[in-house]
Amino acid sequence: MPIKMAPIGEEVEIKRVSADEKVKHHLENLGIVVGQKVVVLSTVGGAVILKVKDGRLALDRQMSSGIFVA
Repeated sequence: MPIKMAPIGEEVEIKRVSADEKVKHHLENLGIVVGQKVVVLSTVGGAVILKVKDGRLALDRQMSSGIFVA
């Protein structure tokens, strides 16, 4: 499922990142890699706020639509 549809407050694992290489590399630098566990803190209009490791990360609608979790 896309990360924007993940339940709020539950830990999910990133299964696939679908984006061009430049965006994929940027997300990897932010800690968004396959196998990483994240917690969705908030979703508003497709934008997502995540807890990744010890930090928080906000993704816009376009970036969040290409991240799939389980």
